[in-house]
Amino acid sequence: MTDILLKLDSIDTFYAQSQVHFGLDIAVPRGEIVCLLGGNASGKSTTMKVILGLHKPRAGDVLFEGASIKGLPTAQIIRRGIASVPEARRLFGDMTVRENLLMGAFSRRDRDGVAADYARMLELFPRVKERLAQRAGTLSGGEQQMLAMARALMSRPSLVCMDEPTMGLSPLYVDKVLELIREINQQGVTFFMVEQNASLALQIAHRGYVLQTGRVVLSGDAHSLLGDQRIRDAYLGGALAAETAS
Repeated sequence: MTDILLKLDSIDTFYAQSQVHFGLDIAVPRGEIVCLLGGNASGKSTTMKVILGLHKPRAGDVLFEGASIKGLPTAQIIRRGIASVPEARRLFGDMTVRENLLMGAFSRRDRDGVAADYARMLELFPRVKERLAQRAGTLSGGEQQMLAMARALMSRPSLVCMDEPTMGLSPLYVDKVLELIREINQQGVTFFMVEQNASLALQIAHRGYVLQTGRVVLSGDAHSLLGDQRIRDAYLGGALAAETAS
């Protein structure tokens, strides 16, 4: 039986009277990379907010390690083992790279473990190591993404949630970020990533979900989805959307 690390179960989400999610069901198996695909206004970013406790669903539940985390403060969710690499990185621009990196371990009290993880991050992210004394706000977009990933890993998470990890990056850094996600996953970290670029995400993912106007319209293993013409329909509102609505 597959070990499900994170499960969104029949989620209904609203902003005031406007419904964003309609019975959303997503399962993230332990040890896998799972991508959530969809166009603008499909509900992808709200899905991430629901997981991280930034927006409470009106119905349904969010389960992590088999226990409900719905309604918990974000800080408690992070302490349970979920880390976030948000869209646009959201670093502390006036703080140094080193200070930003250590902020990822704010909830930890194991000094030796933090020191070991700090050394490991510098080995895993050599560009971060080269910029330790530099203010984070002066880094390039790709370097900021590297730092945001390293900061997330400093909490020693079981699950990393990444929101649009390739957005705004040069092709060189897009390839590097995807390569690092795959490498870190092979070391035992589970990833749930929201991404607009289906072909890029599905190349490294184990499985994917396609979200359209708050509903999952297509899901399956990444290899099958990568060759499925219905991906185009799901994004562009074509035949699949019409079938789903009928």
